[in-house]
Amino acid sequence: MKNMLKILFILILLIIYIYVCNIVLLPNNIVLFQEEELKFGLALGLKIEQGVNRKNQTMQAVSSINEKLDSMQKVNYNLTLFGKKVREVSVNVIPQTKVIPVGIAAGLKLYTNGVLVVGMSEIETKNNGKEKPYKDSGIKEGDTIISVNEKNISTTDELISAVNSASGEAVKIEFISENTQKVTSIKPAKAEDGEYKLGLWVRDAAAGVGTVTFYEPSTGKFAALGHGITDIDTEQLITIANGELVTTNIVSTVKGEKGKPGEMKGSIDNSNKIGNVTQNTYLGIYGNVTNKNYLNLREQAIDVALRSEIKTGKAQIICQLENEKQEKYDIEIEKIYVGNNTDNKSMMIKITDDKLIEKTRWNNTRNVWLTYNTKW
Repeated sequence: MKNMLKILFILILLIIYIYVCNIVLLPNNIVLFQEEELKFGLALGLKIEQGVNRKNQTMQAVSSINEKLDSMQKVNYNLTLFGKKVREVSVNVIPQTKVIPVGIAAGLKLYTNGVLVVGMSEIETKNNGKEKPYKDSGIKEGDTIISVNEKNISTTDELISAVNSASGEAVKIEFISENTQKVTSIKPAKAEDGEYKLGLWVRDAAAGVGTVTFYEPSTGKFAALGHGITDIDTEQLITIANGELVTTNIVSTVKGEKGKPGEMKGSIDNSNKIGNVTQNTYLGIYGNVTNKNYLNLREQAIDVALRSEIKTGKAQIICQLENEKQEKYDIEIEKIYVGNNTDNKSMMIKITDDKLIEKTRWNNTRNVWLTYNTKW
């Protein structure tokens, strides 16, 4: 009898686990290309219902969907459990397009919308005093200051000037915290050097070197990195106002070591502008090309593949590890994450090219696993 109860208890837990997985693992937003199949397969009692379709008619609730969306649109689906809505899924259908694989190294200059708060510290005043002007202001690391006394702030120098011009009087500060605009007041402290300070460490720009992924000839747009740029101190995605994609001079390539990834070092001094950066997202850096000659385009435009068309097996990547030298390297696609619609980790690849391993790894081991961006 006890064994039967244990088995029954385990079965109940297993059923609960299956339902939780069905609900939790279903993404909130799904992006598909035209003609790509939308597939849902759900446990008993879970239903998918499209709110309103193109004919403004409510669809019948079903436990699975396998259909092709053939035009650009946004469709909302409701996930219900025994008739009660538990999740909403938004599906965006985008047109097929052609892109040119690039693979060159380039520099990035990003400028924030306001100044980013990256730290806080006490202010040492005269007579060995210590103050925390920011205390109880509501401002925290990762917030962005956008104005002081109703004057827009875009650089650290502008913030310093605005605070000092108040001559020690409390200043009104507008800032963005977790996508919400807020207002607070801080009375600056007069430091030992005579300057008025808030006790906040701030940053107004970021720069680095990365790889340009592709160029889209029909729109003149580019994508780079395949991941977003986060602040080194706050580890949050940097909200940018604008930025530039520029040429870079590769200085050196540092090989990776066990437990420590390698890196490519480059200089963007005396660089030439390639384009404007408009977006910094978790899927990569995006913008518009203003001078495509600096992209050193060598490949023909190709169709972006549907995820269903990607197959495991041998493939190639393009990257640049030396100045003026783009090369193709052999890889092997080991696994495809068909159901992943939440980030850019849609496949797992294995580097098989000895030349690339030799240039970038601490030894010639083939047990090197990377993720490759396939969801643009």
